[in-house]
Amino acid sequence: MLFKDLEFIPVAFGGDINTYSVARAFYEAYQVKTYVFGKFPTGPSYNSKITIYKANPKNDDDEYFLQNINSFAEQHKDKKIIAIGCGDNYVALLSKYKHKLASNIIAPYIDFKLMDQLQQKELFYQLCEKHGIDYPGTFVYTRDMGLNFDIDFPYPVILKPSDSVAYWEHPFPTQKKVYFLNNREELNQAITDIYNAGYSDRMIIQDTVPGNDEYMHVLTSYSDRCGKVKMMCLGHVLLEEHTPKGIGNHAIIVTEPNDELMLKTKALLEDLHYVGFSNFDIKYDIRDKKFKFFEINTRQGRSNYYVTGSGFNIAKYLVDEYIYGKNIPFQMAQDEHLWMVVPKQVAFKYVKSPEMKAKMKRLIHEKKVVNPNFFKKDLRPKRFYAMYKNFLSHYVKFKKYYE
Repeated sequence: MLFKDLEFIPVAFGGDINTYSVARAFYEAYQVKTYVFGKFPTGPSYNSKITIYKANPKNDDDEYFLQNINSFAEQHKDKKIIAIGCGDNYVALLSKYKHKLASNIIAPYIDFKLMDQLQQKELFYQLCEKHGIDYPGTFVYTRDMGLNFDIDFPYPVILKPSDSVAYWEHPFPTQKKVYFLNNREELNQAITDIYNAGYSDRMIIQDTVPGNDEYMHVLTSYSDRCGKVKMMCLGHVLLEEHTPKGIGNHAIIVTEPNDELMLKTKALLEDLHYVGFSNFDIKYDIRDKKFKFFEINTRQGRSNYYVTGSGFNIAKYLVDEYIYGKNIPFQMAQDEHLWMVVPKQVAFKYVKSPEMKAKMKRLIHEKKVVNPNFFKKDLRPKRFYAMYKNFLSHYVKFKKYYE
């Protein structure tokens, strides 16, 4: 089946595993290739048989982005263009310029004002309060506070930008996705480095919820254009990456239901009249036995194939609603499934819980396991070599940064 046989063309913006997971979902459901617009000729979607990859360093520049997507839509004006952001910057651009997109482009995102507020986190914590959703002790820092301020929770603390899109626009040598800081001296130094690099928005300082990676969870949801939640899939994270710029990226996830937690989050999303995919980072706090929400990502997460692998193909939600106008029933994932992007030897070495190791072993034996980067219908040698080299690099990365 080729584009000429379908009413739509999927277009993903980004270059990491997120775009490939989206492309794989579309290919599995509709045997269609996804156009991928990334900045550099690298990553899982590059040299793939299931994508058409277009690299340009300007792909996330406002003016070029708008010109590029509208030009693509004009070239394919007999099709619906399903535009999917696979990074915060691209999601923000699709939301910001929705009113300037060609009429045949589908951009399933909330309005930019709400998106901007949610990405800057303060509104999200207010909504958590309203809906009885727990979150860690939080202090919102602004630059005019200088270095003379007090926080009412102990070290170590977590430091992260309120506006992650603006943060990555100002790179510097010691830049990290998230900072884990042991004392006030380290906190002051990190704050100084960040603002000296040019970032000017707020920073979030949070209480460190104890526990290793195995206390982390990830929740992915899909809300229709009327703001009604149609799908929720909760994953129990067993291992994360620990490189400076990759810290917090998932390495192993087991789908694991918690209906009470999901239904609370459903109420929050519907109160917002949220539209499209959402993704939450959550950690279980053994101190008070509560799940603490860190943030909402206004898109499908980079590990979104854990959802598709669990039986909820994310491409079908977009196509069923926006192309075929189907009435989608609400479902919460219940069946266990294993998603992992590291070798089995790494998985069994660094996952500590005997119970979780036994569960992984069982799911592997039952063939309820997937690595989204390796797809039997996409074995082009050049890409396979690059992906396998990256796959093996986890041995070195975990030994260097985790041990």
